[in-house]
Amino acid sequence: MIISYKYRAYPQSDAEDKLNQSLDNCRWVYNKILETSRNAYKSGIKLSKYETQAMIPVWKQDNPHLSTAYSKTLQMVNNTYWANVKALAEAKKRGRKIGKLRFKGAYRYRTLNYNQSGFKVDPEQQIITLSKIGSFKFDMYRPYFGNVKGILITRSDDGWYVMIQCKSPTRPSGRVENIVGIDVGLKSFAVDSDGNEIENPRFYQKSLPKIRKLHRSVSRKTRFSNNWKKAKTKLNKAYTKITNQRNDFLHKLSRYYVDNYDVICVEDLEVKKLGEMGNNTGMHRSVHDASWGRFFFFLSYKAASAGTKLIEVDPKNTTQMCSQCGTIVPKKLSDRVHHCNNCGLEVDRDYNAAINIRRVGMEHPFVPVEVIPLRHIRNMTQVLPMKQEAPCVSGA
Repeated sequence: MIISYKYRAYPQSDAEDKLNQSLDNCRWVYNKILETSRNAYKSGIKLSKYETQAMIPVWKQDNPHLSTAYSKTLQMVNNTYWANVKALAEAKKRGRKIGKLRFKGAYRYRTLNYNQSGFKVDPEQQIITLSKIGSFKFDMYRPYFGNVKGILITRSDDGWYVMIQCKSPTRPSGRVENIVGIDVGLKSFAVDSDGNEIENPRFYQKSLPKIRKLHRSVSRKTRFSNNWKKAKTKLNKAYTKITNQRNDFLHKLSRYYVDNYDVICVEDLEVKKLGEMGNNTGMHRSVHDASWGRFFFFLSYKAASAGTKLIEVDPKNTTQMCSQCGTIVPKKLSDRVHHCNNCGLEVDRDYNAAINIRRVGMEHPFVPVEVIPLRHIRNMTQVLPMKQEAPCVSGA
């Protein structure tokens, strides 16, 4: 499996100018591919990925400025374009309303992809060398593991980042001793079958007043003026901070479960559909703020690299079913307590669901449930004592 390690990069002014020029060249190629494909489609011709790939050398001959970018990065632009086309086609098949791919404006293309070649990494000196760019330092605050297969250089509002992509072997699943079921929600981000209730941090919701104020500031400025650019940068930095906060929380939580359990059972949720259900804007915002899909993704690749087994179960009736006797107990979203009239079990509804997820995932029969008070965890520093920490191979 391929694991990416993200580090802060510090290119000097000359290297930064070359990086910006290479990104602009990649943007030019992306827009040219999009323009060529659209014109061909209007003429009744459907171009393929290989046909647009063959056009890049011809464009380089007619546009000498493209030679300042490493050839492989321009080729990867073609892969990016066709990956976007495929993603839109698949979304349309699922019934989603989609638009068209848009041309990339200035500074809208942010990533250089050095795939397989054109780079050299010196972990001891913490220096990375890129073809057509030169050498610059990066902060390798933790080691990476595996064979380096590619390098991504990303321009962000708060600086430059380098992502080292390594191929690491997938560890086989080992013993099955510690098993946990996890139920995600909005009131609490997660409740597990061991009685831990993880508070929902709601990073976006807490930052919403500031975000709205910054949006108003941007809207009052003349578009593309210096003041508009300053206001836009502040807005982008605010969004970047929310993303960083959310990723930090999700990485730490997923790392805790992977390090402390041999088997993790979760619901196989279609998070995108949940975010699109109904007309409740607040509900949509809360679902996207929770980022359950990203949490499941972090769990999946961390589990694969650590030899932990991740089981996805059918979410049908995990909340409605009594975890002790199997009776279906209908509940509204506002009903926070599970009370079974058949066996008398009365527990928190999310804890009941977590037990069901664990039971279904392991195909265990119904057994008496020990009613325990939930342990509320406000932040990840309050999590139960963790095992001896192994070398981190995630993006935490």
